[in-house]
Amino acid sequence: MFSKKPVTPEIDAQQHELLEYAQKRLTQKKRLYIHFVIFLIGSVFLILINKILKYGDNYNWFIWGITFWAFLFALHAFNVFITQKFMGKDWERKQREKLVLKQKQRIAALQKEIETEFPVTQINKKKD
Repeated sequence: MFSKKPVTPEIDAQQHELLEYAQKRLTQKKRLYIHFVIFLIGSVFLILINKILKYGDNYNWFIWGITFWAFLFALHAFNVFITQKFMGKDWERKQREKLVLKQKQRIAALQKEIETEFPVTQINKKKD
């Protein structure tokens, strides 16, 4: 009864990476939705300041503020839904593999160049 060890589920590295990615995406989407709510509340607030409190009543400046904020929100949404989809984990992995392969090819070319300029047989003869 007291000697039993509690069973703890173990998560392998791949599952852990998937969970971290899912958590990151959830955080991104949550921040986007919060940004949207703040955008709506802020837009109403800007309209109230301009029309009800009559601050700068002769010009509808709230339109420019809301337009600029809408542009920023659109950029945020584009980043979350478009950019992250195309440049997510898979894209990063493929780019990393391409760079590693290119580096290996450069190293192989340098080794080949060194071997042609300084053959191992000539180096061994000089030692004798």
